[in-house]
Amino acid sequence: MQADANATGPNKHNVLALGELLWDMLPSGKRAGGAPVNFAYHAMMNGTHGTAISAVGEDALGDELLSQAHTAGIDAIVQRNAWPTGTVEVALKEGIPEYTIVRGVAWDHLLFTNELIRAVEQADAICYGTLALRSPETHDTIVELLKHAKASSMRFFDINLRGDHYSKELIEELLGYATVFKINDAELLLLRDLFSIRNASDDEACRWFMKQYDLDYVILTAGADFSTIFSRSGEVSTLATPHVEVADTVGAGDSFSGTFTARILQGDSLADAHAKAVNTAAYVCTQNGAWPTYPDVMPDYLA
Repeated sequence: MQADANATGPNKHNVLALGELLWDMLPSGKRAGGAPVNFAYHAMMNGTHGTAISAVGEDALGDELLSQAHTAGIDAIVQRNAWPTGTVEVALKEGIPEYTIVRGVAWDHLLFTNELIRAVEQADAICYGTLALRSPETHDTIVELLKHAKASSMRFFDINLRGDHYSKELIEELLGYATVFKINDAELLLLRDLFSIRNASDDEACRWFMKQYDLDYVILTAGADFSTIFSRSGEVSTLATPHVEVADTVGAGDSFSGTFTARILQGDSLADAHAKAVNTAAYVCTQNGAWPTYPDVMPDYLA
């Protein structure tokens, strides 16, 4: 199925993911990942043409990572440089990942090139987060690329806060380019303090961000409990998170984001796109790793 999923065609929407391509070093062994690349994979598996933009080292880990991305069917524009391929030490606490992210790696040194500009100019949706912009070089590259996005593109800012790899100034800057903002309940607690909206309810805080930054959608996820999507039109969709047998949750949030983006691009209603996103994330939680093979018929966890 995956070999054909990313085939180009006249009706395929182009979805780009900017940022980290890396190895998640899990207790069970290493697995290919990186939030933007996970996003591209699931956008691709849901009917778009997904491309990841990143950098890996000129090393064996980089070779193996590119091979795995190719096998998974992910198109990639990946620069090779003298820095080591990115790795993240992942400890699972009751199935929930905790991350130690190695600094000074290849994706910290993404170069601004004409090839990347052309890819961004053709994109119908672009996903990015805070982590890849922790270094000045990649920060400047991604910000300049966002300036080349076409006005009609969906710009999906999945904040994805990790450790101390972010600041209020960076979040404000990236919100300025976004049309979609995705946060989880823990991140929203931090943002309430950062943006001095401590007394706002979840709904009020999400609506505040939508109005303040002129967004089309704000997505709030709350792990095993629920997710809510607020839209510019005033429509709101809330779904309980299905209870499944969890293998691990690595990549589940990214699968939600990639699926939602793909379905909105293809004309689904907010409610339908949300349901498919929740269902995909539930499936990913039952699998090991962020790029599981999709079954011929996806189980319906919302039934």
